[in-house]
Parts: sequence; C-alpha cells; structure tokens
Amino acid sequence: MSRIPYAGRLPYASLALALVLVGCQPTALRPAATSPSVSADGLYLPERDLGPLFQAVQLARVFEDSKTFADARPLVPPADIVVAYAEAKDAPGFDLAAFVADHFEAPGAVGEGYQADRSQTMEQHIRALWPVLTRPPDDPARITSLIPLPNSYVVPGGRFREVYYWDSYFTFLGLAESGETALMRSVLDNFAHLIETVGHVPNGNRTYYLGRSQPPYFAAMVGLYATATDSTQALHYLDALEAEHAFWMEGADALAPGTAHRRVVMLADGTVLNRYWDDVPAPRPESYREDVELAQTLPVGQRAALYRNLRAAAESGWDFSSRWMRDPSDLRTLETVDLVPVDLNSLLVHAERTIGRLHALNGDAAEAARWAARAATRSEALRRVAFDDEMGAFFDVRWRTGERVTDRPTMAMAAPLYFEVASAEEGTRTARMLERDFLQPGGFVTTLIPSGQQWDAPNGWPPLQWLGAEGARRYGRADLADTARARWLAQNRRVYQATGKMTEKYDVVDITRPAGGGEYPNQDGFGWTNGVALTFSAQE
Repeated sequence: MSRIPYAGRLPYASLALALVLVGCQPTALRPAATSPSVSADGLYLPERDLGPLFQAVQLARVFEDSKTFADARPLVPPADIVVAYAEAKDAPGFDLAAFVADHFEAPGAVGEGYQADRSQTMEQHIRALWPVLTRPPDDPARITSLIPLPNSYVVPGGRFREVYYWDSYFTFLGLAESGETALMRSVLDNFAHLIETVGHVPNGNRTYYLGRSQPPYFAAMVGLYATATDSTQALHYLDALEAEHAFWMEGADALAPGTAHRRVVMLADGTVLNRYWDDVPAPRPESYREDVELAQTLPVGQRAALYRNLRAAAESGWDFSSRWMRDPSDLRTLETVDLVPVDLNSLLVHAERTIGRLHALNGDAAEAARWAARAATRSEALRRVAFDDEMGAFFDVRWRTGERVTDRPTMAMAAPLYFEVASAEEGTRTARMLERDFLQPGGFVTTLIPSGQQWDAPNGWPPLQWLGAEGARRYGRADLADTARARWLAQNRRVYQATGKMTEKYDVVDITRPAGGGEYPNQDGFGWTNGVALTFSAQE
C-alpha cells in the first residue's frame, strides 16, 4: 500500500457536513426536485437522497425497525422515486406502505431460514455458521446504502447485514481458532481500503455510518492476524494504521487547555486524550423515528446536542448505557462527548505501541522510538487521570473538570488490563473490583445499573467477557479468568441447547431469562459471540 498523506485520502471528508446542510434533520429538508439519482460523491444516502419520503416512511413506522428502510434497496433511481412520491402522496387513498413495497426491496435478516442442527455441539454449530455469516465482495454498481467492499467479509447476523468495526476483532478470535486466515486477511484489506478511501473505518459499511467510527481495534486485529500467520504480514498495514491514528488525532495540534476538537480533547493541565464523537448532529437514519421522538421532548435548541451524543454513544459501541447518562433513567441526559473513555484511550495506547513495533520490525529505529514515546505519554496520562485510588479501579473522566465518573462503574475498566496499560498494583486492584462487583452467575455484567438500556445490568456482552477474563489473566488472576470463562460458556451452551441460537448478548444475573433492553430485539448469529465462545472453549 503506497504512502499517501492523510489529507489526500479523504474524498468523502466533507460528506458529514454536507448531510447536515442538505437536510437529514426534520427541520431542514432539501427540496425533492434537487435530489440526484446518485449524488456526485457516488454514494446513496437514503436520508439525503430520499428527503421527505425517507422521513415520512420512518415516522409513519412503515417498518417496525427503522434500520430496515435505511437498508432497503431502491428498485429504480432514487430521484425517480422522489418524483413519483411527490406526484402521488396527496392523492386520495394514497398508501405509503404500498408505495414503498412497489419501489424498494426490503432486506431480510442474515441467516433467515437457516436451521441449526441441534445434534451438533455449540463449537460445531459455530464453525458451520462462518459461511452463513460471510458476504462476498459487494457490487459497486448496485444502488444501496452499503459502502461496497472489494473483498469478502463477516457480518454479525440478524438485522446487522454489514460489517461492523469493533465486532470484527472478537469475530477474528474465532476465525483464527478456525484457521480462517484468508478470510481474516480479506477483512483487514477491506478496512485498509476504507481508511484509504473514506479516511477511517466507519461504524459499519453503510453510508449512513460515515459520520463516525467505532472503538479502533484495527491494530489489535492486525496483531491477531500476524500471530495466526507471521509477524511480517502486519507490515502491509502500517500505512493504514498510521492514517487511522491521524483520523482519531485530527486537530490535536491546535488545541488549547480545556478545549476539544472532534475526537481530541485537551484537559486543563495540557493532557491530550480522546473521546467519542460523530460529525453529524442529526437523527441516526437507522434509528430515525426513535431519535426524532426523543428529541421532540426537548426544546429545539437542545436537540442537536442530543443527536450528537446519541451518535457518539453509537461510536463507542455501547449504545446505549448508563455509562453515558448523568441520569441513568433519562436518555436525554447523555454526556458522551464530555467524557474521556478509558477503553478508547487504552486502545489508542495499543495502536501507538503496535505502530512503533512495526517500525522497529521495518528497521526504522527513530520512528519506532517516536511512537513508543507517544504510547508511553498516553499511558501515563490515562493512568494519572482515570485510575481512582480510593475506588481501586479505572473510570471515564469528564474532560472539562477532570472529575472521574465513579458513581457509574462499568466493565470498560477491563480495557487498561487487557491492553496492559495498568501498573501491576492498578491491575490487581481493578481485577479485585471486577470479581467483587461485576462477576455474576453467567459472567461479567456490563454495569451495576439496571436502566433498561441494553449495555447495562443485567446484560453481559461477549467483548466484555473477553476483555475482563483475559485482562485479569494478564495481571496474575488466572483463577478469576477461568471462573468467568466457565460461567459465560455455560450460559452460551445453555441457551444454544435450549434454542439452537448464539445470541448477541445474555442475561448474566438471572441465567434463566433471555437478555433484553435497548432499541431492538436480541439478535441471532452472532459474530462476536461465536468468536469469543470458540476461543474460550479452546482454552478449556
């Protein structure tokens, strides 16, 4: 991959701002007459290119799940559909649902119709699912909200019909265990392609996700692939790793103490760390109705901030959780962009270390030392601001005040252990809190607050089981790691034996109940569940 300056690899860099200007908010609609068939940027964004039709369909609940229409494929050019809608919508007896059925192909669930062979073990079932969850290269000529990828990729399953960024790391665990190194390479090449063309790895390969990324696991994925093959394979991705890092750090050089720009913040003492963000302060197209209805309970002047925080929480992957809410009972109190997340900055330490090691492997000692110093600076800063000596664990931090969010402890505290950012004492003490407060009959619970949001108690999630167990193992707590692993696998097997399914999340407090909460039903498939379960199983 050739070295291209970061600023030169952003053909869609201004797209997020354009979305706001052309009307993805309900109060700023673009006239239908200006809608192109496919816009000059070559992308189909349903919220932009369908304008009033998109809003009408979503707010009328034509589909129970808002994501369905965002993913639906236009059967004729979108501009023609917009014209047809404008001509028909005011006619007596106009049927919006019938109009949509005539002009769009609604997507099905991934694995729809697949029947599990209940005589198989869970592990056999997971290996049989890889082909079901694998998608071939996309056809760039099709008009769809998919961002076309040039290589095969693995999707989570259910309503999640596209690749997801941070899911893919935990799916990689299972792919490596299954010997699927060629598929791992394909996914990495796709992510490098996205960084090369879009400027970052989006939340998923949908145009409506372009305003945000997700927890940056690309470096960790490269590491898994190199371990499964050989270390020199990682060098192929060095340029992409540096470009992604530049995306997360954009604007850092111009910050003053107590200010922020996009994903970078500078604390009052001059410490530079990162936060989650989204470039578009507007409703999420895939959750359009939910966002608009929530925002309508606030004054107009407060709605853009709410939309930004909703989207930033989606960038975190924890959408939604009391972790981000000043009042855990009120989603309108999200403070996502006001927090320095401990997991995000642990990931960036790991990315900086990885880039440094690759430069060393490539024989560039000066660059290796520079990146190692960056990682050391971030690591020291994160430990200083995020570890609470009284509580004995890591917490997110309000960057404006330096206050730690100690009233809402979460499993994010496992990230500094997994990525070996914590000191020996910090790691030991944090593991103690994980065992005392978070370990439940079915594994680690996400938070201690049962808010009704899906990233809260009583739910446990596969990535947090892996980070918690393996993070504890790295700090001498193999006993805790083995106990957490055994409880989680028992819950996975219990649900699989009862239903034939691997689900997105599990109730780990009451192991007889299905998991719930959030904006959509629990999903089947499921990429990261399969990856973590298969890898845990191989450790037994």
